[in-house]
Amino acid sequence: MHTINVQPHEIFQALADPTRIRIVRLLAETGEEACLCELVDSLLEPQYKLSRHVKILRQAGLLSAEKDGRWVYHRLVRGVPYLELAYDMLRALPDVGGLFAQDLHRFRERMCLREGGRCRIGIQTASLAAVEGE
Repeated sequence: MHTINVQPHEIFQALADPTRIRIVRLLAETGEEACLCELVDSLLEPQYKLSRHVKILRQAGLLSAEKDGRWVYHRLVRGVPYLELAYDMLRALPDVGGLFAQDLHRFRERMCLREGGRCRIGIQTASLAAVEGE
């Protein structure tokens, strides 16, 4: 594993978007890794949008990725004390309007569809799956 030199302001810039906060908070709360289609079904956001957000989080050193066939699994970078504090802070934020609770509920349901602990079925939300092929 290689070390990425990230400036503190890059972390805060990466977390300055509500969707990116939702992604990191979801992964921090569950301790899971997730492929993009699982994030699409959980956050109900289009694949192209989440792909861009995941890229920004990876560039900021918050996420790492592991390719497994056609699937790429994203997980939080762990073991860095200041990042662990950031994840704790995100988990402690109030859930105004219950959006995070809804994300978490959909994520847990979506994780039940895994085969052998891995996603193998693609996007399941019909309205968002149509965007995937475009």
